[in-house]
Amino acid sequence: MTRLSSIRSDRGSGLIYHIGALIAVTAWGGSFICTKVLLNNGISAVEIYLFRFFLAYIFTLLICPRPFLSRSVRDELLFVLCGICGGSVYFIAENLAVEYTLVSNVSLIVTLSPLLTTILVSQMYKSEKIGRGVVIGSLIALGGVACVIFNSSISLEVNPIGDMLSLLAAVCWAVYSVVLRPLSSTYSTWFITRKTFFYGLITALPFLMIDKTRMSLSSLLVPEVAGNLLFLGLFASLVAYLLWGAAVKYLGAIKTGNYLYFSPIVTLVLSVWLLNEKVSVVGYIGCALILGGVIASEKIGKNSRTNSDATPH
Repeated sequence: MTRLSSIRSDRGSGLIYHIGALIAVTAWGGSFICTKVLLNNGISAVEIYLFRFFLAYIFTLLICPRPFLSRSVRDELLFVLCGICGGSVYFIAENLAVEYTLVSNVSLIVTLSPLLTTILVSQMYKSEKIGRGVVIGSLIALGGVACVIFNSSISLEVNPIGDMLSLLAAVCWAVYSVVLRPLSSTYSTWFITRKTFFYGLITALPFLMIDKTRMSLSSLLVPEVAGNLLFLGLFASLVAYLLWGAAVKYLGAIKTGNYLYFSPIVTLVLSVWLLNEKVSVVGYIGCALILGGVIASEKIGKNSRTNSDATPH
């Protein structure tokens, strides 16, 4: 009876982290719409990134001001890597890629990050080898992503610069997810998030020097601009990163990473609702495949673990 109660308790607490990952991905899916609105208002990709991370950093600093430094130089360098891969280079590369190639190309390539995370984790940690459920679920979900992204399109235009920037963003997020694993076992989610925002800002300054676009202060008074910037800074950055960090800490990088496949669904729904874009049958099929892939990854993986646990050692 005690063991059964423990299992139920674990499932209940684990559900919270699954919901948290979904909320984070929903915010990131919606952030694409916000970013597009801000770009149309004359704000550059670098300025958008700096504003959202600065706003998020101020809040995390107020809530979690101490400790300021990590426990070792090695850990501090890992946080610098988090700031680069989970912040500056990731977001700037992704936003710049849209200017060189189709949004569909960017979205599809960036969504490769869960698969790249799985490969990296399996190579670095013996405890997290690639299981059959993860492979099957990831492939099904990736097929769904392709359907959603190429929703109304039959042709694929390829631009090497844009596609390489997209691939760079996907690799960056995979590295960030892997680096997050050892840090999450030592530091709190608040501390990790604050350090990521800090080094994300510092490492983005060189990009600001290259970027010649300058946002006028009067544009911040425009409700549409202010509202989207606040959403990106407080929800898509602060809240989403905290939820994602907690999910990675509890569920692991691979399982949490699979939730990124939901991002195109969010973008698709919001595009229909806010931009009046039409969804074809292929788009709906893609949504179903994404949901099915994530569920398959979880269910098959759980069955495999159960069978393994039942085997005498």
